[in-house]
Amino acid sequence: MEIRQLSLSIAGRSLLRQLNWQILPGECWCLIGRNGAGKSTLLRTLAGLRQPDAGQILLHSEPLATWPLTALARERAFLPQNRTDAFGYSALETVLSARHPYHGTQYWESSGDLEQAQAALRALDVDALADRDVRSLSGGERQRVAIAAMLAQDAQLMLLDEPVNALDMAHQVSVMQLLSRLCREQQKSVVMVSHDLNLANSVATHALLLMGDGSWHAGTAREILTTSHLSLCLGHPVDSLSHQGQTIFIPRHSVTG
Repeated sequence: MEIRQLSLSIAGRSLLRQLNWQILPGECWCLIGRNGAGKSTLLRTLAGLRQPDAGQILLHSEPLATWPLTALARERAFLPQNRTDAFGYSALETVLSARHPYHGTQYWESSGDLEQAQAALRALDVDALADRDVRSLSGGERQRVAIAAMLAQDAQLMLLDEPVNALDMAHQVSVMQLLSRLCREQQKSVVMVSHDLNLANSVATHALLLMGDGSWHAGTAREILTTSHLSLCLGHPVDSLSHQGQTIFIPRHSVTG
């Protein structure tokens, strides 16, 4: 995906000005910014669910707006921050629904669709919940089913808004490692919003910082995920320390007398 001179605004406030950005196969991008900086708005725009105020978004060199919806669903998958389950689908049925873009004129799912859905449930450690009504699941279990559906969709570009929100620590790590592995081994492209700097830093190859005033910084994780950049982006001093070869970011606490 290529983004050219993209501008976004809400209620007269500039979120992004003239963003030039390219997302290549195998790259894992972390999108960072304060609340209200425009992270979710940008992600929805990249998914084709919102029109930019200015600029172009190209997918495989073709304008995003010209893509037929079914073809677009085979190329990009989108995990929103919030969802509502109105119907009593099972976890397996929920994941199987992500295979719809591949059905064509076929009405029922194929055995291949079923195998992919079951494999996705196993990858997210929710295969034991396959027959459960999704409305009966905990928030973390439901989130993992949603990520499993995205996995079963098998799109090249994956857009995720806070994917590890509501997950326990073990599953936060396993989901992040899964996303990293998909980029590394299958050359998927991932763009994810994350408020956990350390989880993001552990897997991201690149980062895009939204500064809150329309400006932005994009580049490799090594270039962008620095204490100076993060402190400015998040509006609070950030320090770092090294632990077993990893950089750990921590908020600086002021000392009062």
